[in-house]
Amino acid sequence: MPAATKPKFGIDLFSIRTSGWTPFQYLDYCAKWKANVVHFSEIRFLGNLEPDNLKKVRAYSEKLGIELEIGMRSICPSSKAFDPKQGTAEEQLTRMISAANTAGSRLVRAFLGTMADRTGEVPVEGHIENTVKVLRAVRTRAIDAGVKIAIENHAGDMQGRELKMLIEGAGTDFVGACIDSGNPVWTIEDPHVTLDLLAPYVLTSHIRDSAAWRVPEGIAVRWTRMGEGNVDIDGYVRKFVERCPGKALSLEIIVTPPRTFAIFDPKFWDGYRNVPAWQFARFLAIADKGRPLPAPSKPEDPAAREREDLEASIVYTHKLLNL
Repeated sequence: MPAATKPKFGIDLFSIRTSGWTPFQYLDYCAKWKANVVHFSEIRFLGNLEPDNLKKVRAYSEKLGIELEIGMRSICPSSKAFDPKQGTAEEQLTRMISAANTAGSRLVRAFLGTMADRTGEVPVEGHIENTVKVLRAVRTRAIDAGVKIAIENHAGDMQGRELKMLIEGAGTDFVGACIDSGNPVWTIEDPHVTLDLLAPYVLTSHIRDSAAWRVPEGIAVRWTRMGEGNVDIDGYVRKFVERCPGKALSLEIIVTPPRTFAIFDPKFWDGYRNVPAWQFARFLAIADKGRPLPAPSKPEDPAAREREDLEASIVYTHKLLNL
């Protein structure tokens, strides 16, 4: 791949979430693997949001020549994933915008919720509307700070078309996408459809491979190391580099047991009534070509297994992109 088209290679620390390291240890590890960007997707990886701590983390990352991105969890007050004990959504997001400024991050990653928010008293469209209200309330603070909000398609909460609606509703001048290549299969969506819809809005990314195959109940999916799935992750990565120039391609490797979607049960569709048939057909085509993948063995040392999965995926991705 020509140097001009090489992406910023990044690592999302959720890949090694159980290591329990200090932010400086995380940065040293990522520097060893030649990361240009380190994505602190949750506050816990930073340690805390005290200005002195953030300044030290920033200084250390600059010493290593690494760009920082920081993130938080749900900012949707009606989501089951939202934690009101941390303050209102507006207060939490405002705090993170200030932290990003101190840490030198040009964005704050956040999300709406999980697949649990696709069913219940509030429809997903209602959660999207509530998230848009929160984002609009902090618009001036974000723009004044020069910080953008990167909303992730997270844990089955939204398909690409729904996140696109959220971003456009909030305002593309300060809101964009943290596109995740693994989460689409948790929303019965082809990851390539997600990328096609969100590429113009991408601010950063979480990249991992996935597998999908048919089972008697419907469709099973699981996340895998890079190169072990069947969603054409190679083509996805190349398309990302072409359509999202200059954006971080950050690995978030999570290897999971299979999850089954009982698509033949009418109740399953309660959370997916508005999914276009053509989009579901794309996902179904992936499953039809898939083969069953057994669950990964239970590791004696989860932290060591996470590093093994990540490092194998780094090697694969470096080779794919000739980094």
